[in-house]
Amino acid sequence: MPDQAVAAAVIYAKDVARVGAFYAKVAGLTLSPPEPDHASLASPALQLFIVAMNPGIAAKVQIAQPPVLRENTALKFIFPVASLAGARQQAAENGGALKPAEAEWEFNGHRHCDGHDPEGNVFQLHERAA
Repeated sequence: MPDQAVAAAVIYAKDVARVGAFYAKVAGLTLSPPEPDHASLASPALQLFIVAMNPGIAAKVQIAQPPVLRENTALKFIFPVASLAGARQQAAENGGALKPAEAEWEFNGHRHCDGHDPEGNVFQLHERAA
């Protein structure tokens, strides 16, 4: 991890290894060797921690296939990617999804698209607009 302080975020998950691997592949973050109860991912600007849910809470959370989206939250993570099309394929191959290209929009010099991870956590990706 970098010596300099960077922004950090936490996602609580039932399957730490799967969710950690998902963000490593889709958002291009570097994944440290995962521990049973957490995974650490990093980029030069962000540390992302995937932390195992408390067992009492995890027992009440059911992950459907496809997962039910967890959209009722005040936060949404946005990750930069080189290609939304490439990230869409990575997301599908790793248990999540990105909305179709028709759902993309431009804002502030970038093309944006929402998606979800294997447990239904909603995120957004963006690439530089042409």
